[in-house]
Amino acid sequence: MKTKFIEEEIKYIGSQLAPHWIYKNFHIQGDAIVSFIGECEVQLTEMVDIEDVINNEPIYSKLMLSFISEQFGIGLTEGVLRQRLLMSIIKELLEEKGVFVVRNGDDLLINGGKLSVSIATKSVTSVLIHTGLNILSEGAPVKACGLKSELGIENIKEFALEVMKRYSEELDDIILAGTKVRGV
Repeated sequence: MKTKFIEEEIKYIGSQLAPHWIYKNFHIQGDAIVSFIGECEVQLTEMVDIEDVINNEPIYSKLMLSFISEQFGIGLTEGVLRQRLLMSIIKELLEEKGVFVVRNGDDLLINGGKLSVSIATKSVTSVLIHTGLNILSEGAPVKACGLKSELGIENIKEFALEVMKRYSEELDDIILAGTKVRGV
């Protein structure tokens, strides 16, 4: 899986969760995960999570670290499993830094504050995953926690690169593991 940290600030509005967005904008073809920093404001009209639409819960973060992944040749259930793997990797990395993290499905919580938003969906060509981690918690519509504001993580780019590296390596290793066994 290819990875890239995008240096330019991007406001995540939900429309980026679209087939070939990574390829069209950053010329990365195939399975990939990219990350970037920027404001996050997803209106109900752009929401993929129907439950959030029904509950009238738009998403907002003054400053968020976003990950977008596009993966081909898999179904939605496998995509959700891969989304949960990404969340578990983020949880592990934070715990290595001494942070106690509760993972509830695809949500990461710290001291009751929501650190993350995440969704996996299926397009006509691929599975798409968006995961956002608050950098700052102020202004969020729910009790939130931020990588920088509450956890003191200053180098967000370094953190993002490590998350993507571990995720890419884990997926590559899973695929390789399936090639070393004989059928029974």
